[in-house]
Amino acid sequence: MSTHHINITRFGSTVFEWGKRTYVMGIINMSLDSFSGDGNAAAGTALVQAQRFISEGADILDIGGESTRPGLPGITAKEEIERVIPVIEKLSHGIPVPISVDTSKLEVAELAVAAGASAINDQWGLKTEPGLANLAASKGVPLILMSNQRDRGGFDKNTGRDTSSYGDVIQEILNSLRQSTRIALDAGVPEQNIIVDPGIGFGKTWQQDLETVRRLRELQVMGYPILIGPSRKSLIKMVLDLPANDRVEGTSAVVAVSIANGADIVRVHDVKQITRVCRMTDAIVRNYP
Repeated sequence: MSTHHINITRFGSTVFEWGKRTYVMGIINMSLDSFSGDGNAAAGTALVQAQRFISEGADILDIGGESTRPGLPGITAKEEIERVIPVIEKLSHGIPVPISVDTSKLEVAELAVAAGASAINDQWGLKTEPGLANLAASKGVPLILMSNQRDRGGFDKNTGRDTSSYGDVIQEILNSLRQSTRIALDAGVPEQNIIVDPGIGFGKTWQQDLETVRRLRELQVMGYPILIGPSRKSLIKMVLDLPANDRVEGTSAVVAVSIANGADIVRVHDVKQITRVCRMTDAIVRNYP
């Protein structure tokens, strides 16, 4: 069973009970540069996708405007705001599930929370913008903090390859997440509003990604709920040699093993299929329902 110290986290009016079952986060990309090929150019298509995801079992929707594919130039806060804020404004009133904003920019996060987002998903774990912690603390919204090794020495941002030698990958992730959670706690974010993510694909080799999934339970030592985002990632490409839009079975295998090893939230593109995988895995692993 789960060894979490934290039992529940509130996303707006929605309560997530950790350890009871696995929660599914549906990815809504407002960037056409997305590696997975599922980006939306317009708010209208994103709204249709959101409604479909909810009907397919998504527990939370993660809305982002900037692709994290290696080698891409960044976009401005203004561009990101134009992509995500209209979608959050439209969705936040009409849907029964909470919304998280996938951003590392303070200006974007402030407007997103004002527009109705009830969580902030920071892929840099507060290391590029510690002010996100103050925002989360003042607004009472959960923070998802990811371990991102793309900023460490020896990582080539253009190729996505790590040229330096790693120590132990789980130790690297734990060190990174401890830095991030310390920033959050120091800013006044309550423990129950912190979720950690090992950062599959971010500055790690595909073999290190596989090892991270294999040893995911070791992250439970921190006492925070664990989110994992393996969906359509390069570790599946490297094993199965398949294009991004044909990795649902590979994603399913990673998700099932991640749940068995302690994952609480899975962040995915293929909501219908992965919700079924989660329910089946929960029946075995958590005896739920």
